[in-house]
Amino acid sequence: MVYTATHTTRYIYQQPVSHCLNEARLTPRRLPWQQVQQWRLTVEPEPLTIATRTDYFGNQVSSFSIFEPHDLLTVTATSVVSVEPLPPQPDLSPAWEEVRRQLATQETSDCLEAFEFVCDSPFVASGPDLAAYARPTFQAGRPLLDATRELMRRIHAEFKYKPKSTEIETPLQEVLEKRQGVCQDFAHVMIGSLRSLGLAARYVSGYLRSGGKYQGAEASHAWVAVFIPGAGWLHFDPTNNVAPSDGHVTLAWGRDFTDVTPLKGITLGGGGETIEVEVRVAPGAKL
Repeated sequence: MVYTATHTTRYIYQQPVSHCLNEARLTPRRLPWQQVQQWRLTVEPEPLTIATRTDYFGNQVSSFSIFEPHDLLTVTATSVVSVEPLPPQPDLSPAWEEVRRQLATQETSDCLEAFEFVCDSPFVASGPDLAAYARPTFQAGRPLLDATRELMRRIHAEFKYKPKSTEIETPLQEVLEKRQGVCQDFAHVMIGSLRSLGLAARYVSGYLRSGGKYQGAEASHAWVAVFIPGAGWLHFDPTNNVAPSDGHVTLAWGRDFTDVTPLKGITLGGGGETIEVEVRVAPGAKL
C-alpha cells in the first residue's frame, strides 16, 4: 500500500508568543517493510532555523525555532509512504518465564539490547496491580506469543475506547482502575503489564489508514512491540485487537509516549492555548 499521511497541529494562543523552540517526531521510520518516498514539514510562521537529527531510539527529529510574535502556530507534516504486509507471526515461541530469564541474564546481544525496555519509564512504572492484571493470562509455561495475544485481546475487550476521557498526564493506575482511555492508554497498560512480569515491551507511535474499521484513525495512533528471542520485536495493537501490518504507518518508537511525542516545545508568552490536531491517511501518492 502507498499512503499520503497529512498531520496538522495548530496551537492557538490567548496572547502573542514572542518566540518558541520546538521538536517534531513526525517523520515515518525507514524500515524493511516501510519506505518513505517523500516527506515535507511546513511551519507557519516560518522558522528562523530548522534542523534534523536522529535520537537515541533511531527516530528522526526536526527542531525549529521561531523568533517573531505570533498567536497561531501551524505545523503540517506530509508523507508519502509505501507499506508492505508484515510476515505472519510465528506459531511458536519460548515460554514467557524462559524469555524473562534470558532477558534478566542478558545472555545474548539481542537480549542485552532489549533489556532497557524491561525497566520503568516516565509514564509506565511496573507494579503489583499491573502484574496482577497480567497473571491470569500468563500461566506457568505458557508460550510468550500466545499469552501476549491474549493480553491484547483482553485489553481490547475489557477497556472502553473513550476519547477525551484521559490526558497524557493521567496516571496509569487510574486508567487501570477506570478501564477506559485512548490508544496511548491501552498501549501503556499493555507495556506496564508485560514489564511487571520482567518482559520487554516498547511504545510505537504512528497512523492508521483513514476511513477504515479501526479505532484511533483520524489521529495519532499507538501500539506495542514485544521482544521475543529468535523472532525479534513483534507488534500488537490492543486498541483494535490486531497485529499491525500494511494498514499501520510507523512513525517512531521508545519507552513510552514521552520518547515519541509528535510535537513539543517551549514558548515565551502566549498565556493559555488551544491545540487542534488533524490526521488524514489516504491511499495513493498525493504530495
